[in-house]
Amino acid sequence: MDVRLDGRTALITGGSKGLGLAMAAKFADSGAEVAIVARGAEALAEAERSIAKSARTRVRAYSCDVANAAALDKTWRTVIADFGKVDILVNNAGTSRTGTFEDITDDVWQADLDLKLFAAIRLARLALPAMKERRWGRIINVLNIGAKAPRPASAPTAVSRAAGLALTKILAGEGAPHNVLVNAMMVGLFATDQHVQRFKRQGGNVPIEDHFREMGTRIPVGRIGDPEEFANLACLLVSDAGSYVTGTAINVDGGLSPVL
Repeated sequence: MDVRLDGRTALITGGSKGLGLAMAAKFADSGAEVAIVARGAEALAEAERSIAKSARTRVRAYSCDVANAAALDKTWRTVIADFGKVDILVNNAGTSRTGTFEDITDDVWQADLDLKLFAAIRLARLALPAMKERRWGRIINVLNIGAKAPRPASAPTAVSRAAGLALTKILAGEGAPHNVLVNAMMVGLFATDQHVQRFKRQGGNVPIEDHFREMGTRIPVGRIGDPEEFANLACLLVSDAGSYVTGTAINVDGGLSPVL
């Protein structure tokens, strides 16, 4: 099946590294124009260069802290001025911050909700009216399998991601009559920069490849995921080929989650 996104414009938050970068590259390769949004200007510039090497469509990078409402609104207006529209919104910004419940302060809770939940709420609020008017839109909320099956010491991430599940279902129900389809993709373990940096902070003293292989032993398929595998499914969901899928949360985890 040849999945194409010709004529579509996508905005991807957290688009400079990892899964966000993989989706941006895949969407561009499939014919979409792509706006990638993240905080780090240097990483954004490198991401824009790497995608532009093979893309035949416009790819532009925007430095923005999506947890800041005013900055997010300004960036949205700039993207619309540059591209004219956003057909596809991927809410991918976030971290996997966790801790023991009693140690999590109000400030930590608020920062996590601002980054992972309110950024998605605000962007969806900005994107929905025009998507409904054009009678075509796609929104993906990138969440975590812990939202369905939270473990001890998995807050605040599991809580903010669980709220993202509820948001997904609400948006899907309201968007469906207008051909605006909204789904969640539940992340398992992938070979991303986030895991590399965490490994370094923990003082890992073996090659990262060995660390990733050890991580893979916990997963039924026997390995961690490649970001491109995540991007392939995302591309299907935001294309016309995914036109009957909405309001669902798909585990992309090699069978790791204990629940469907």
